[in-house]
Amino acid sequence: MTQASDDLTIRPIAGPDELDLFCRLPYVLNAELAGDLSAGRRRPEWLWVALRGDRLVGRLAWWAVEPGRDPYAIDIVDVDDADTGVRLLEAAFAAGMPKKQYIRFVPPDWREGPTPWREALERLGAKLFVERLRLEWRPGTPIPEPTGRLRFREVGGRDELMDLLARVLDGTLDAHSRSDLTSKSAAEVAAEQCDDEFPSYKGPRDWWRVATTPDGDPVGFVIPSRNSYNPIIAYIGVVPQHRGRGYIDEILAEGTRILAAQDVPRIRAATDVGNVPMAKSFARLGYLAFEHQVDMTWD
Repeated sequence: MTQASDDLTIRPIAGPDELDLFCRLPYVLNAELAGDLSAGRRRPEWLWVALRGDRLVGRLAWWAVEPGRDPYAIDIVDVDDADTGVRLLEAAFAAGMPKKQYIRFVPPDWREGPTPWREALERLGAKLFVERLRLEWRPGTPIPEPTGRLRFREVGGRDELMDLLARVLDGTLDAHSRSDLTSKSAAEVAAEQCDDEFPSYKGPRDWWRVATTPDGDPVGFVIPSRNSYNPIIAYIGVVPQHRGRGYIDEILAEGTRILAAQDVPRIRAATDVGNVPMAKSFARLGYLAFEHQVDMTWD
């Protein structure tokens, strides 16, 4: 799969022994790559490099949510210039690598600096889909005590969770969910999340909570869990008829309490920049936006 033209050589890495070569360019994910390769969330043939002689001038990587699964996203595109990026992407696609969504972690002021990765992707048809806040709660941050307005219990089972998910999707501000709903019903989107997304979480299901009024009417739910890297607030929502009453703060506080009780070093979460009510709730609970996430998709 090696391609060489002019003075540029493009190829996948030969194996884990070339990970040091791949990591010559700095990025926040570098520290996770060895573990991902060992666990099977990445493969050497998914990690591509562009070289001019011995100098690394570009790299490209795919990532899978779970070992043994197909790539979920392109999550590394680092290039000296957009022309190199286009050639690197075209070579990988020509060799059979898939055009998956691109996810990049960036500082909040990322638009103020050069973005050759974005230019390369856009020249090949990718478009900015959504920008998200990456959030973190740290130990010692106060968690509000329960007010008594809500009761919390474990999720009753798949049917209850699917029903709550479908209801929460009504009026959602999440860009990915809104996109899914253009071609699928709320029930179909909820079923995909229950059967495809939620099983990838590592935490026990008895952490998951349904919030109800004192008389038992469901208000919303929260899924505190873990992914392969961190404790997370994986999902949170309020059903439409109970929105606008401040319940989201109490539900988020309950999910945070559950994870904090596990003596975790941090809790991670994310929400769209455009989902202002959710972003404000995280801020009120002491979650800090330490980074942004840019998602790009293909035409």
